[in-house]
Amino acid sequence: MSFAASLNSYLMQANQSAIVHSHVPSQSKIALVTGANQGVGFQIAKALSDNGYVVYVGSRNWENGQTAAKDIGGQAQAIQLDVTVPSSIQAAVAQVEKKFGRLDLLVNNAAISHAGKPGRTLEAVMQANRASVASLEEMRSVWETNVFGVLAVTQAFLPLLRQSPAARIVNVSSALGSLTLNSDPSWPYYGSFEVIYGASKTALNAITLALALELKEANINVRAVSPGFTATALNNFQGTDTVEKGSREPVRVALDEDGPSGVFTGPGEVLIPW
Repeated sequence: MSFAASLNSYLMQANQSAIVHSHVPSQSKIALVTGANQGVGFQIAKALSDNGYVVYVGSRNWENGQTAAKDIGGQAQAIQLDVTVPSSIQAAVAQVEKKFGRLDLLVNNAAISHAGKPGRTLEAVMQANRASVASLEEMRSVWETNVFGVLAVTQAFLPLLRQSPAARIVNVSSALGSLTLNSDPSWPYYGSFEVIYGASKTALNAITLALALELKEANINVRAVSPGFTATALNNFQGTDTVEKGSREPVRVALDEDGPSGVFTGPGEVLIPW
């Protein structure tokens, strides 16, 4: 059974009420998707563009971003953005502010699974990421993108998000970061929790909830979403689901203007416990 299928089956038994909200956004909304030159981020950016958004395609490599924006079409435009480099973040903020003066949707998608030796299998990476042997240097590198980078980008763009009448923040997470699932012996992946990638998503979930609580009064919606086990560069393309299939829930959440803040959903619109 695939990761997404296992996750969906498990969570459907634990939570019979899935959150179902769908709304096609109005025109002229401004969105930024980090890490959007490929994979799930690309699919999210494309869906937003197809629904009338002006989409900034965030990419560390400017040329890759330009190619992706051209492939997406519509009102998509590349923006150089390395979430680990403060000057890059500030330059991106200045670019959006100068042109539009606001941001309606921020999708924090950029992430890495490891910063060690390339070309390893997913199994080899997970073994190296175990708490007893994990490289602290590699852990810091991964968390710099997956955790600190997300908060840095969010903090930097908050002034522009506050200029939107109904701003939204979507953090692309993973069920592998759920402490509730990882501590449940009946969870199909029980025992696989590790401190580099998995725990970075736990920290991202904590940031998501903290932001949702803080920004509630400001009418800024903050949510987390898991694509499931999707075959992307993140896992050496060893996922069981195609990018198109794995992107369905992130795309739905990105387009959902009416859903509740402070929730975490996964494949099949199922609520995932923190």
